[in-house]
Amino acid sequence: MGTKGTVVLYLDKELVAKSKSFGFNLSKTFENHLKHLITQLSTCNPANTSDSTSKNVEWWAEPDLNRRPLARKAPEIASNLDLEHLLARFYDFQIVDLRRAKRTAYEKVWFIRKLLKTIKKNANEITREDIRTFLKTLENYSSAYYKNALMALKVFFRDYMEKPELVASFRFPHQVYKPKHIVSKEDLRRFYEALETSKEKALFLLYATSGLRRQEILSLKPEDIDFEKRMITPNNHLGETKKSWCSFYNEEAEQALNEYLATKNQSRSKRIFPMQRHEVVELWKTAKEKTGLNITPQKLRQWFCSEMLRLGVSETYVDAFCGRVPTSVLARHYTDFSPEKLRRIYCSIKLEIIG
Repeated sequence: MGTKGTVVLYLDKELVAKSKSFGFNLSKTFENHLKHLITQLSTCNPANTSDSTSKNVEWWAEPDLNRRPLARKAPEIASNLDLEHLLARFYDFQIVDLRRAKRTAYEKVWFIRKLLKTIKKNANEITREDIRTFLKTLENYSSAYYKNALMALKVFFRDYMEKPELVASFRFPHQVYKPKHIVSKEDLRRFYEALETSKEKALFLLYATSGLRRQEILSLKPEDIDFEKRMITPNNHLGETKKSWCSFYNEEAEQALNEYLATKNQSRSKRIFPMQRHEVVELWKTAKEKTGLNITPQKLRQWFCSEMLRLGVSETYVDAFCGRVPTSVLARHYTDFSPEKLRRIYCSIKLEIIG
């Protein structure tokens, strides 16, 4: 009968389910019945098999009410499939070839999707002027957002598409240094008192007394915490830009964490703090409205570093607690960063918030 091809048929779901329950091979069944019908028609009326008015084939001329979508829809469907396939391959390229973290790879895929939907062209048709047009739409965003978008474009066109000439002329924005404003301990206490749930309080104190990043805390599982030693070992940073080692939390955070775990609702997630995306965005929203303070995990991380330095901890070890790679050759090769050493340093100081 010739080379086989793919045909889309729209069938009743219950009919398909019943057919599968009997073990029918739908593809083979349709093929065999179609061959049988063609053979019968050819035998009964060989001269007029192509005549649509023939009584033998009148039933075949009826309109197919379950036919596939109209032809004008096909290019759109194909285009969407091609886009998703391209983005999936770009994601794999980052993970396998560039050894990027999954979160980083996903972020760059998001920006490329935004570019292609804005310009409305195939990736192979994008020009330098198209990229310039897209970047103009980001002028009202922060310099950090613009930088992340441009980095995604450079990785996609320069490294993946192998078209470096398209992005070679674009420069990253100059980021002006802004001195940090470290929140006071009094403000931290006032903000903590405005928190309403045990989950919010546990998160707040873990961020403030460990110095870990937002996602490092949110992705924690029970096996990532040594509850006896109060030691946290996050394992979600394998990329080039961020590292993680181990950190600890104080007695205040320990008490808050135990209270939260005692009342924690059952969840399918293995994480200690399962949260939806909108919950992460609106973290501590009520406390912010009550106090007028904008406390974030990043600001608690900054406070932790400042407080550790004030208590006499070496910058090298503060960096280790926060998951930053030492810049000094001496620190990298001749400093003891073992968990036992870090625990002794942490326990030698009195880091507290509630008092």
